[in-house]
Amino acid sequence: MEIYMWWLDLDLQTKEWLRENLRAAELPLPVLQGIAEAGGPHPGTPVAVLTEADWDFIETQSEFVD
Repeated sequence: MEIYMWWLDLDLQTKEWLRENLRAAELPLPVLQGIAEAGGPHPGTPVAVLTEADWDFIETQSEFVD
């Protein structure tokens, strides 16, 4: 699922962590859970939770005033 479809449902703490740790190789469990609860990829999927396109969205398109 594309990030723009679940980003608005993501809790503020998780959004802030992602913005502050852009392109992190590993995401902490609370961040993974927040993404899954918002409707994003589940941490148990065999593919990376966040793609390069997702990171680009977080870096350039996500608004800091949530």
